[in-house]
Amino acid sequence: MTDINREDMPYRPCVGIVLINSDGLIFTAERLDTPGAWQMPQGGIDDGEDARDAALRELEEETSVSSDNIEIIAVNDGWLKYDLPDHLLGKALGGKFRGQKQKWYLAKLHGDESAIDLETEHPEFSKWKWSTVDELVSEIVPFKKELYQAIITEFETHLNQ
Repeated sequence: MTDINREDMPYRPCVGIVLINSDGLIFTAERLDTPGAWQMPQGGIDDGEDARDAALRELEEETSVSSDNIEIIAVNDGWLKYDLPDHLLGKALGGKFRGQKQKWYLAKLHGDESAIDLETEHPEFSKWKWSTVDELVSEIVPFKKELYQAIITEFETHLNQ
């Protein structure tokens, strides 16, 4: 087996969405392929795609929530990165990336939660719930915990309104 040199691998450009309800709770969903692993909607940016458009596309692909049902409140400054743990390097993300660099959007759901439907064309989640900040950070996989805390810190003023 060939050794993988992490430093020679790029970060995958990606977006994420912190979706909140009128009570300020955060949408989290359990991954279909990894029971017990909860996360917020996220996904890759297609070639030539704008990050905001990618965020709206990913949200709809993963949750059925369309841009008509949300208001984007904030976007983080710059890019946030995380590295895959060694046991996933060369396996996850198509085996091509050392991790992801992410642009995050904070969006508020308008109307009721009936817009949320995980039975999409390519389902990624088995179930979902509204989480507090503490629940969100405690339930995320360990290698994303620091990034999730950074997102929450950056959006904190909007989450506490």
